[in-house]
Amino acid sequence: MTAPPLTAEAVAQPTLAEEVGALLAQLEAQPHGQVSTSVYETGRLVADTPWVAGHPQRLAYLLAEQGDDGSWGPAGGYALVPTASAVQALLASLVRCDPPDPAGPDRAAVAAAATRGLIALARHLGEGTALPDTPAADLIVPTLVARIDTDLVALAGDPALTGAPAALPRIDRRRVEAVDALLAGGRPVPSKLWHAYEVLGPAAAARTEVAPIEGAVGASPAATAVWLSHRGAEDRAARAYLDAVVARHNGPVPCCAPITVFERSWALANLARAGVPVRPGARLVAELVAALGPEGAATGPGLPADADTTSTTLYALARLGHPVDPVSLLRYDLGSHFCTWQGEDGQSITTNAHVLETLGWHARYTTDGADRYAARVRSLAGWLREVQQPDGLWVDRWHASPYYATYCAVSALAAYAPPEVAHPAIDRAVDRILATQREDGGWGRWSTTTEETAYAVQILLAGGRPIRPEMTAAVRRAFAQLHVNRLDHPPLWHDKDLYAPILIVRSAVIAARKLAHAAVPTFNQALPATREAGTGSGMITTA
Repeated sequence: MTAPPLTAEAVAQPTLAEEVGALLAQLEAQPHGQVSTSVYETGRLVADTPWVAGHPQRLAYLLAEQGDDGSWGPAGGYALVPTASAVQALLASLVRCDPPDPAGPDRAAVAAAATRGLIALARHLGEGTALPDTPAADLIVPTLVARIDTDLVALAGDPALTGAPAALPRIDRRRVEAVDALLAGGRPVPSKLWHAYEVLGPAAAARTEVAPIEGAVGASPAATAVWLSHRGAEDRAARAYLDAVVARHNGPVPCCAPITVFERSWALANLARAGVPVRPGARLVAELVAALGPEGAATGPGLPADADTTSTTLYALARLGHPVDPVSLLRYDLGSHFCTWQGEDGQSITTNAHVLETLGWHARYTTDGADRYAARVRSLAGWLREVQQPDGLWVDRWHASPYYATYCAVSALAAYAPPEVAHPAIDRAVDRILATQREDGGWGRWSTTTEETAYAVQILLAGGRPIRPEMTAAVRRAFAQLHVNRLDHPPLWHDKDLYAPILIVRSAVIAARKLAHAAVPTFNQALPATREAGTGSGMITTA
């Protein structure tokens, strides 16, 4: 296999300092974060809150995003949530008889798209396509299927839907019924469910414990919009939040916004792992420190604190020379591993890899860290090795690609695990990475992506193992893929449907480029090397 030829356009890139400077400027100037738009979330606004500005543009967006097979989203189970949302949204528009608008599609186009989507959704459900492990999928799909069936009854006999199924196959509703019982009985509902407030139904309107934080309900545009509809009264902060999110994308909306702490901590951690020189402003650092409370940090306002965001924030701060005591992480310790949040149904590889990094750093670089955390670091490293897949990769619940989970696990093991634990596991991962490189030099679950190629390159170069000739050759072949000037990236991250956190992905690509240039002499641009930060500024504690 040969690498694609390098063109002048492919190698004419900004310098490392320019790329990092531009990234930091955006992190500071746009604290809400940069997230790709969501078919699922946009569909909920079309269905439930057509009065929000940008409704015609949202309808047009749904039609433009439909795939050739009638589905929305990637192949297989990942299509279920966005397809169900888009179909129900289009049917709701038909039931309402939305007036035509020059900015949106006409009724015939909406009906045609709904018909194709219904056929595709019925096929997925009839084949028993499994739901992926995305948040609230077991609530979203059955709730939307029930609403679609109701809409089809209302539209029975409409010639515009000729050829569409009259009803959808039955689907398991036990999870929905359990949540309905919680709401009806007035019992506490896990706060993480407010992120999916829009599917909880009318019973949620009676719950007074949910309210906007910084204008957002559950850091979700759809949840916020439906909350406003339930209250029947204007909430200025919530309406301002919603209008701002809609304006940002001219109608469509993302799944989660804002993502300030998540975006900043992940981007800075990605750069730090690769030794990329980075000096964020004092205000940004102070805001990351302030985000850490007794329970840690949350991805966004209105979401519960979690071990993943907490550990990555702690690690980023430590590598920047501003370490904060990681004691808040201990509340997530289950003994064998760490949960992402209390009561988590399942386990996360990447959460535990990030916890290993954080505790490993403190065990190595702080005065009493070895006494407090070294034993836990050894145990957690062993757990990560035990859950490695037979093929040598890791898979995770927060990302569709095994290359991301493997990058997280390899990075943590290489830096902080005992060699007898880390080396065999990393060698297996490297062998699998070499075996799965595509003809075009990149890597990807469904097709080559710059993001997944960046993770694969870092596994090869930052795993702490000797760089063999075949590893160098693989990096050479990947070079052009790392230097494609893409303005966006395919959605691979798990929320209610898949999304792309643009600046986090960009930071991973910058990190991979830095390592590739340093490791392959032909492309070496004499990028400056850095060492791991020590404890220069002293420990910061939080109440």
